[in-house]
Amino acid sequence: MITPLYDVTGVEVLGHYRLRLTFSDGLVGDVDLSDLRDWGGVFVPLRDPGAFAQVRVDPEAGTITWPGGADLAPEVLYQRASAHPRQASPRLAAG
Repeated sequence: MITPLYDVTGVEVLGHYRLRLTFSDGLVGDVDLSDLRDWGGVFVPLRDPGAFAQVRVDPEAGTITWPGGADLAPEVLYQRASAHPRQASPRLAAG
């Protein structure tokens, strides 16, 4: 199955390496990124929950990024988020 290409437009840290993501088509879904703790390179700092919580949306790239250059492909995030859809939180809807 081909995953559509939608940009990430919002991110909320839920804790324990979980994020709630909003996409340009309106999908809101939760993703568990605890597997990042096992990745090397630019992902090593994300083993620290405080560093993980510094996630931001990069509107030019259409995905989420962290200080130090770590980012993830939006199509992979969309696939994970669509498996766990949620309603938009008031904080994201207002922002």
